[in-house]
Amino acid sequence: MAMGQPKGVTMHRIAGVIVAAVLLSTDSGSKPDGSTAAFLSNSTRDNSRSASDQRATLDVAALLTQARGAPPLICSLAADALRGYGWGDWSDAPYTPLTDSPASRDYDFSPEALPVADVNRLLDALATDDACVREVSVRVLGRQRGDLVVNGLITRLGAADPALRQVAALGLGLAHSSKAVDPLIRALRDATPGVRGNSAWALGRLESGRALAAIRDLFRDDAEKVREAAVIAAGRMDSTSSVAALIRVVRQDNSASVRRAAAWALGQLESREAIDVLTGALTQDSDARVREMAAWALGQLEGRSAAPGLASAARRDADDKVRETSTWALAQLGDRSSVDVLGNIAATDKSARVRGTAAWAIGQLRGGGKAPPGLVHLLKDASDDVRLKAAWALGQIGDSTALLPIRDALRTETSNEVRRALIRALMRSGERSEAALTQLLESADPQVREAAVRGLAGNNSFNPWPWPWPRPRPIP
Repeated sequence: MAMGQPKGVTMHRIAGVIVAAVLLSTDSGSKPDGSTAAFLSNSTRDNSRSASDQRATLDVAALLTQARGAPPLICSLAADALRGYGWGDWSDAPYTPLTDSPASRDYDFSPEALPVADVNRLLDALATDDACVREVSVRVLGRQRGDLVVNGLITRLGAADPALRQVAALGLGLAHSSKAVDPLIRALRDATPGVRGNSAWALGRLESGRALAAIRDLFRDDAEKVREAAVIAAGRMDSTSSVAALIRVVRQDNSASVRRAAAWALGQLESREAIDVLTGALTQDSDARVREMAAWALGQLEGRSAAPGLASAARRDADDKVRETSTWALAQLGDRSSVDVLGNIAATDKSARVRGTAAWAIGQLRGGGKAPPGLVHLLKDASDDVRLKAAWALGQIGDSTALLPIRDALRTETSNEVRRALIRALMRSGERSEAALTQLLESADPQVREAAVRGLAGNNSFNPWPWPWPRPRPIP
């Protein structure tokens, strides 16, 4: 599910399973009542039917009734199921009814529309004093489309109750309607931090340039979460007019989370003006998460003037994630003069993740030439992932002088995936001896035979296999 967009019915079923946990936890294992059983029945239908035949119906009345009083942790899991899962670069709203709610994953899938009566029931539930009911209600509303939901949320954005205004701003960000832009801009001046923060977050999701000036005004807000939401929103908008203000935030804000978010925004906007301040943050900021994000942003900017700072951080920073991200960023710059530095990191770093990323980076930067000794050394590393990346990188380089250590590694390698990468490296490095090829083609392992055939067929037969990318980059 993390790699592909799930069907709405699948998410209904997952939500049903988690809400079942809510019910069991609140009733100490007692059986659900009739309305609850109906909800669970509808949410966990037989999978044997095709997706096109399945219609999971959400029983809103049962959902809201059983959500009341649920433990916050379990309710948060239920709300997370309603949000959905997937890759993304956008965190959840800064203020939700459940203060410790997990971060949102930004999938935009549209289930069938709820009846008008259920939409009104959910809108009314936003005013309840129960945090779980408000959380679940706004998540369900955020998956609906249409004027009934948007107009209802806009009306509540002007309510006297700050908690209702706060959750309405969250809902408008989820509903993703351009009608909400002007009301949300006005809400940026709200006296309640939660309303300001959620409104900035929502406007960032809408990516409305009209809001940019008002959002920049929040860079000096007294509330840390509001400032963080505002700088992330600015990073979502394709305009370099915020770069100077974001640079000031990286230099001056007293909150590490806000500085980190501003570094991310500068990376998103890809402005070369930010290279100096990001290099300064990478080498001088006291918070490792800020340094990590600064390294990522410098990789996004791809300015070669950042290479010395990244190389220094990759070798010397005390934090593994900072060294790893700096190593990754060096490859992004495309500067082949960094290969020797990366080879040293590959041979000496204490972290397997850093060593593996260094191997990957060498493979990214070097096609042809001589393999650094540090890269060859990694063929004996204790980590399967490191050995895989080293073998892949050696295949990228194609250094005939590395044939002997590659052959030696192939004789002792236990991982099937690494063996295939080693055969790829062997072929690309010029292995053509009859004895070696016969041994590979007559192997009892079909994967070894397949890899040998691929190698004999030519270089292109390997692409894009194997492709050992480093881990996903940091997000705010």
